Amino acid sequence: MSGQGELQVDELQVVEFGLGSEVFAVPVQLVREILDYAPPAHVPNGPSYFAGLTDVRGQGVPTVDLRRRLGLEAVEPTLATRILILDILLPDRRLTLGVVIDRVLSVSSYNAAQIEPAPDIGVRWKSQYITGVVRRESDFAVIIDAARIFTTQEPAMAGEESQLIEA
Repeated sequence: MSGQGELQVDELQVVEFGLGSEVFAVPVQLVREILDYAPPAHVPNGPSYFAGLTDVRGQGVPTVDLRRRLGLEAVEPTLATRILILDILLPDRRLTLGVVIDRVLSVSSYNAAQIEPAPDIGVRWKSQYITGVVRRESDFAVIIDAARIFTTQEPAMAGEESQLIEA
């Protein structure tokens, strides 16, 4: 039997984006929209990676700096900086979250056979935050597990000490 359900298993559409020289991807069905960068409104006493609230048509959306969440050095926003508005389904609710990224690269489709499991060693990121990796022409795209990376208090980089504050 051939149908739409099989396409979803055999193919994954993602938004690829860059943080410095690293390439990441998030499933396109999580991305509600992509906004030009505007500084989020500051909210005191949040975790170090919490940038503040972004106004999305009258709704205050919590916004995180993905560079800081992953333990990368913070950089000044550029004209290419974007905020991905993600709708992440959790067991008890839908979390709407803004994610500051350096730049959007493309919307791509990965064949299931292209997606390799998250490596257990030799990578900077803890494997529980990685759904898989895809080999590109000259590098890899890391598919992040948005539900895990944004809803846990553990550090995202291997060996990183936790600097997070409970929300």
